[in-house]
Amino acid sequence: MDIVVTYLMYLLISTGLTVLVGTGLARSGRAFLLDVFNGNDTLARAVSRLLVLGFYLLSLGFVTLTMRTGGDVVSARSGLQLLSVKIGEVLLVLGVLPLATLAALARTRRRAQAKGTPHGGAAVTPLPDARPAADEPAHAAR
Repeated sequence: MDIVVTYLMYLLISTGLTVLVGTGLARSGRAFLLDVFNGNDTLARAVSRLLVLGFYLLSLGFVTLTMRTGGDVVSARSGLQLLSVKIGEVLLVLGVLPLATLAALARTRRRAQAKGTPHGGAAVTPLPDARPAADEPAHAAR
């Protein structure tokens, strides 16, 4: 097994696993984000897209940075051993990233609930109405 073949297999498997986990993260995380952001669907979707994008960038960045190896692949056995170590590293990172994200969102949710503020901790302050009321003269609003 050639080192180039091992690298290509590593990239193919790691990219596939990253896309699979990222898709599941996007699909399953939406309900949690809706709860964190008090039912604000627009905000939940936007945050979900940003989280998935960050997940892909971090995961694929890790894959490409750890692709290089110091040893040579002299047999199919050593190639598979190297590939299993590399894929194992990727799986550990793919497991830790969603858990870290979930922990951060849970902390945000707890803080928002403790403060009693909606939308994931962002206090919503109504803006003063710049227009005069219908029964008020225009000069009374200033």
